[in-house]
Amino acid sequence: MNKFQTDMAHETNETPAAVGRLIERSMQGILEVGQRIAGMAPPFVATCARGSSDHAAAYLKYALEIATGTPVVSIGPSIASIYEAPLRLSDVPLVTISQSGQSPDLLALQASAKASGALTIAVVNTEDSPVAREADIVISLDAGPERSVAATKSFVSSAVAVAGIVAGWTSDAALTRALIGLPEALDAALRVDWSALTPALMKRNSFYVVARGPTFPIAQEAALKSKETAALHAEAFSLAEVMHGPLALVRDSFPVLALLPEDRAARAGREALERLVAAGGNVFSASEQPAAGIHLPFASTGHSALDPLSMILSFYCLIEQVCRERGNDPDRPVNLRKVTETV
Repeated sequence: MNKFQTDMAHETNETPAAVGRLIERSMQGILEVGQRIAGMAPPFVATCARGSSDHAAAYLKYALEIATGTPVVSIGPSIASIYEAPLRLSDVPLVTISQSGQSPDLLALQASAKASGALTIAVVNTEDSPVAREADIVISLDAGPERSVAATKSFVSSAVAVAGIVAGWTSDAALTRALIGLPEALDAALRVDWSALTPALMKRNSFYVVARGPTFPIAQEAALKSKETAALHAEAFSLAEVMHGPLALVRDSFPVLALLPEDRAARAGREALERLVAAGGNVFSASEQPAAGIHLPFASTGHSALDPLSMILSFYCLIEQVCRERGNDPDRPVNLRKVTETV
């Protein structure tokens, strides 16, 4: 390893090994958590998270709603920590996702949910943390320490954990097999070259990341990483929503990154990209099948629900480089710190 490698780059490169540990040590238990929740037949599932962890929660939302039809709702932590509103979550699973497990507002919401009768599940990278200690069930990510402010390996590990919950709930053998083989695909994702996008991001101060379904929260994660590391403004939009007001900015070669796995939304996504190109957008599409704009390769995971995780790892590699070329330090973003303790 180059001694000048940033912590963000180092931790991004550790992701396949971190996911491998999670699968080897905990996947059977995670599948059993999914089976237990399925046995509860809950009317809905609730989530509690902030930042990158909230993107993992939204990934769970799409994946679980598509697979089971069970609604997944995100509860704002301030409902408990600030507004002190009583919750009604009897016999409902609450999944709290947190890298540090320390934020007081997440702990307050988890405690309120537990008092109302919820089954509390903590997905955390710090097993000895307040959120983990107070939860009914703990899924330890075991991703190892993260020194960079930007969460990388812990985010991907969180997404893998919630995908495992879905696989267990649905007894989806294909998804389970793809999860077991995921470390190899993620290792390949580290070597995927997205540098074709670099000049467009160096020339502009804003761009869009677009996707649909389970990939949309991954687009949100890419936009967040662009802002917090490279100080580059980015917004994530559904490929349906971008056709409304946001389309007005897509002119004069405005950069657009599209994440387009080959799922049921892919055909509509390719049609939307044609409209974005026609509107004047400088479109870059990570896709398996041909799509409008400049093609970006990605490492297939063997399952469309997991392909977004390969894509975000390739994006982490790209944005770390763009950050440095723009004169920023991805490990020490202005005004940010690793653990944010909100109330």
